[in-house]
Amino acid sequence: MGRKIAIVGAGAVGGYAGAYMAKAGADVTFIDPWPEHVEAMRREGLRITHAATQVEPFTVKVRALHLTEVQGLAKEAPVDIAFVCMKSYDTAWATMLIAQYLAPGGFVVSLQNCMNEETIAAVVGWGKVVGCIASQIGVGLEAPGHVHRGIGKGGSTYTVFRVGEVHGRITERAEAVRSLVAHADAAKVTSNLWGERWSKLVANAMQNGISACTGLNGSEVVRQDALRRFTIRLGSEAVRVGQALGYTLEDILKIAPDTLANADGDAAACKKAEEIRMKAVESSASVQRPSMGQDMLKGRRTEIQFLNGLVVQKGVEVGIATPANAALTDIVTRVERGELKADPHHIIDLRLN
Repeated sequence: MGRKIAIVGAGAVGGYAGAYMAKAGADVTFIDPWPEHVEAMRREGLRITHAATQVEPFTVKVRALHLTEVQGLAKEAPVDIAFVCMKSYDTAWATMLIAQYLAPGGFVVSLQNCMNEETIAAVVGWGKVVGCIASQIGVGLEAPGHVHRGIGKGGSTYTVFRVGEVHGRITERAEAVRSLVAHADAAKVTSNLWGERWSKLVANAMQNGISACTGLNGSEVVRQDALRRFTIRLGSEAVRVGQALGYTLEDILKIAPDTLANADGDAAACKKAEEIRMKAVESSASVQRPSMGQDMLKGRRTEIQFLNGLVVQKGVEVGIATPANAALTDIVTRVERGELKADPHHIIDLRLN
């Protein structure tokens, strides 16, 4: 509890995890570029709500700084743990912003989508980088000062947060990060950070971009045959790339990696993967949009180049074709630029074979 913590990016994931840390009594400073959000947190606190009615909503008083006020940290005790929770394209400058206020033994935690540890290491060095994956968390910044979680907590049934060192060893500082994020939901320390990271990237590659370019939420995508099968193809390509890169992958959306890898071309594997996805939406009433779908609705820049675009890039490096991921990257980019309107037929009408 004596550590000084900074949350750089108090949006959906950063706001959610950080609010629970603050509620537990941790010394947390929230830093965010959205003035209205900062002012709402200062004025009213940070409000956390859940779609799951059995989880009590709460509001916690927090310390919040705008980017222009971060320089004031120079007059205070240095930061021990800095969580970078910005979009991937903002990782480098956000890390540079907080790096100068780190304690000598301080370090930066990437609590983000995508693979951003290397970008952070380029600023602070590999020795000051820890990774943290938030898997199947389903949170969104609903309004200034208000984060909402659209799905139930993982609890004892699913481990949401996975904390790991880039070298794979279990360390005291990784355990310290685990204990902090565990205030929000189930957490563990993993020796397989890179495998966990790529597995989460595959899950995002299957869900985020397709929501962004169709305008549909996650459940609506899975319930349409053509869209569901396209998501399976996206995942199949991404898994095969990850395996070629040498990652030991975890289950992806409850689908075994080998099943998903074989689903593009193997009818039995494809059927099994589809059944698992259908079972998931049939047992859930969630209408939560994946984060990229939320970004598109808000007119924000998407992370498509860091998700499906990265799959394409790495596929070229290892000699694996990724036509579905390439097509989706192009479509989302065009919708983002306003060249196309979000429409399911961008995917339904694709002819890749």
